[in-house]
Amino acid sequence: MFIDTHCHLDAAEFGNTQADVVRNAAAAGVTRLVVPSVASSNFKAVRELCKQYPGCFPAYGIHPMYTDSAVPRHLDELRDYLKQHKPVAIGEIGLDFFIPHYDQIRQEHFFVEQLKLARDFDLPVLLHIRRAQDTILKHLRQIKVRGGIAHAFNGSRQQADEFIKLGFKLGFGGAMTHSRATKLRELAATLPLESIVLETDAPDIPPDFLERGLPNEPKYLPRIAQTLAELRGVSLNEIALATTENSMSVLPALRSAPL
Repeated sequence: MFIDTHCHLDAAEFGNTQADVVRNAAAAGVTRLVVPSVASSNFKAVRELCKQYPGCFPAYGIHPMYTDSAVPRHLDELRDYLKQHKPVAIGEIGLDFFIPHYDQIRQEHFFVEQLKLARDFDLPVLLHIRRAQDTILKHLRQIKVRGGIAHAFNGSRQQADEFIKLGFKLGFGGAMTHSRATKLRELAATLPLESIVLETDAPDIPPDFLERGLPNEPKYLPRIAQTLAELRGVSLNEIALATTENSMSVLPALRSAPL
């Protein structure tokens, strides 16, 4: 069995096919999906989907790419959701220094405020860390949270080790299946297995085997996991068992539903 620790089930690319997406994932052995939000405007959609489909778990947060339109009351709304709806994590939050004309000060403000909420509610966080690993690590050292997942990790081994020291697992997905991603594949092969969780970031980050133009889906996670097994020279079953336990360890609310 597998857990997809990052799936945007409410994304427009899925249209009204969420029932099929969840059903096909379960048929492939993917029994839990973590569904992060990206802005206050989709908190409700994420909550309703997770209520509708067993095995789907919500996370609430403001994504760094949405901070340009965020205002202080959205943090109040997030606090209310955390009080009332008991998510598996706060997320997707973090920093993105790749997008054009990014506002670093604004991104860091909303990131820091959400880390404080994670600390106050004793919740793990789902981190977006594109080209911002060191700055995120700086804030994590200043505001202690209970760990979480460094989503779509693509940093150095030294940075990976620092996230692990702070109680984080590292998310690996479709990017790892591309043969040209040599540094990422080396990390996947050599990091401690207990530090790795699996994710799709569906409908984004398509794996190498997916036909161009098709949305990524959680049903592909076992094939992604097979790449990890081959890189590490172990069985697919070992990867399934280890990454499932890792996911439940770092996101304890995932244990609340049967596999």
